[in-house]
Amino acid sequence: MDDHSKHDHSGWEEVVRAARERARSRQALMVERFGLSGDVQYHWSMDDAQMTWSRDGKVFLVGRLTMIGSVSLAQQSWLWSWANESLPRTVLGDIERVRQFGEANNYPVLPWPGFNHHPELVAEARLVAASVLDAEGLWADSTDEMQLHFLVHDLELVTEHR
Repeated sequence: MDDHSKHDHSGWEEVVRAARERARSRQALMVERFGLSGDVQYHWSMDDAQMTWSRDGKVFLVGRLTMIGSVSLAQQSWLWSWANESLPRTVLGDIERVRQFGEANNYPVLPWPGFNHHPELVAEARLVAASVLDAEGLWADSTDEMQLHFLVHDLELVTEHR
C-alpha cells in the first residue's frame, strides 16, 4: 500500500489506544502471574520459536514466540518479520495476519515491509501486532546493532515431572 491518502489516522489512533490498554494489562498480568521479575533468566530460540525462563538454573516457564520485527540501529530502520526472508518460518507464527489487518483497515504501517525507525511508531506497531495476534505479552532483546521484538504466547509453567 503506497497511497498515503488512504490512511485512516483517527482509526489508527483508536486501534493503538485499545491495543496499548490491552497490552498494559496483559503484560502486568504475565509478569505477576509467572513471577517474571527479579533474578529471572531467559533464553529464546528462533529455530523452535520457544522461550524459556529460569531461576537458579531451573526452567520454570515456557512459551511460544512470534517474531514481530527488528530495528537496525545502524540503519535506523524497522523491518517486519514477515518481510525478512532470513528468519526461520517457525518463528513467524501468524504474523501475516498483522499485515492483512493493516491492508484491510488502511493502516499502512502494518503492510509496509519496513520504515524509518521512529520509536513511537515501532511501539505502536508492536502493540497492534500483540492485539491482532492475541499475545499474552511482548518481549524485546537487544544487541549492539539490533533490537529484536517478539510476541509471547501459550505460556505454561514447567513442573518437576515434565
